[in-house]
Amino acid sequence: MRFAAYPKYKPSGVESLGDVPEQWNVKRGRFCMNVNPRSRQLRTLDPEDEVSFVPMEAVGEYGGLQLEQTRMIVDVGTGYTEFDDGDVVVAKITPCFENGKGALAAELVNGAAFGTTELHVLRPATHLERRFLFYFTISRLFRSTGEGEMYGAGGQKRVPPAFCKDVRVPLPPLDDQRSIADFLDRGTAKIDALVAKKRTLIERLKEKRTALISRTVTRGLPPDAARATGLDPHPKLKPSGIAALGDVPVGWRVKKLKCLASDVRGSGIQIGPFGGMLTELSYDAEGDYKVYGQENTLSGDFASGERWITHEQYLAMSNYHIAPGDVLFTRKGSIGGCSVIPFGVKPGIIDSDTIRLRVDMSAVDTTFVLYSFKFSSYLQGQVQEVKRGAILSGLNSSTIGNLNFAIPSLQEQRAITAFLDSEMGIIDGLLAKIETAIERLQEYRTALITAAVTGKIDLRETVA
Repeated sequence: MRFAAYPKYKPSGVESLGDVPEQWNVKRGRFCMNVNPRSRQLRTLDPEDEVSFVPMEAVGEYGGLQLEQTRMIVDVGTGYTEFDDGDVVVAKITPCFENGKGALAAELVNGAAFGTTELHVLRPATHLERRFLFYFTISRLFRSTGEGEMYGAGGQKRVPPAFCKDVRVPLPPLDDQRSIADFLDRGTAKIDALVAKKRTLIERLKEKRTALISRTVTRGLPPDAARATGLDPHPKLKPSGIAALGDVPVGWRVKKLKCLASDVRGSGIQIGPFGGMLTELSYDAEGDYKVYGQENTLSGDFASGERWITHEQYLAMSNYHIAPGDVLFTRKGSIGGCSVIPFGVKPGIIDSDTIRLRVDMSAVDTTFVLYSFKFSSYLQGQVQEVKRGAILSGLNSSTIGNLNFAIPSLQEQRAITAFLDSEMGIIDGLLAKIETAIERLQEYRTALITAAVTGKIDLRETVA
């Protein structure tokens, strides 16, 4: 939809704002809103009354508060941010501010809330429509200007209260503010509904992906794909001996992972790089060899990480070297994560929270292991079972090695991984297109809000 501009404009006196419609005013925040006022509603309630409790994770990006949590007033100590229904809250710490965290408070329990200390509260004056103020605070103008006013270092940078008091707020006549807010309420609701539908589609595609992989690594290729590779499209089944797995095709074997590996090694087992005589490693940014761990295994990104060891330490820990094709498992924290070492990674070792499985590549395709481990319910069920007794100590190479694993011939493994790689490429391509569409919708949403609250488009006739 194309929107017309206002008939006449005038200089706003603010470089970042540019010209504004002739009938608009521009005022500093201090003259049209109260910054970080105390709650008026809390003073009318009893100590035993409940109010909403809003940590940062309950503050939405570009609107919305999750209000499941409550507290009795008497149980809340000092140091929280007070606000009421009708107040606008804005995250002040990086990266929450840049990410657009903020909301118009509504439907608070007993009309009041205690929130994280990392919020600024803006209470509009009578000549500033609260919804118009909210939309202004999530506009590009407000966020980009505030980002330039942040103080502090690194991850502790914050927008100061003075920014909110001094920011120049474009002010249309009050009726026009309401009209703009009405239009944006409807327009953003439509965009949000579209985004929600696309996110639902993403979840369904991911479910389809998981179901396809799980079925293929436990029952074999679909008939057409099997026929195309010269495999039996309708193989007979036999009991696997594992209740969660059920029947598997005749010709498949069920073995423990350790029987398929040339080595299962955990650096926390026996004497590894974090035990014995090598109790202190020098994590030198200029080192020669990398230390790979949970962050690499979970993300599949083996280029990141800043832990390095010397050549001498690397030679002393030959049992824990990594090589392309090694399968890594996380043994603590996010237990059971899995990745395969790709070709081209820098030489290095596994850390104490990682288990390395080096399979016999003459019998096992490592990508088949990866697909099976990450997506098959029978393997994940075994991991969950051993996790119950491993919360503190974590998994070890013995528990990983003793997992039961269903495996066909190497020829069929390779056929399965080729099929799944192709199907995943199609699904991942669809997911990427949907993600791009969501990004564009969100960009359009922000652009529409910014244009509306800065007077770059005339919405009066559109609203009518």
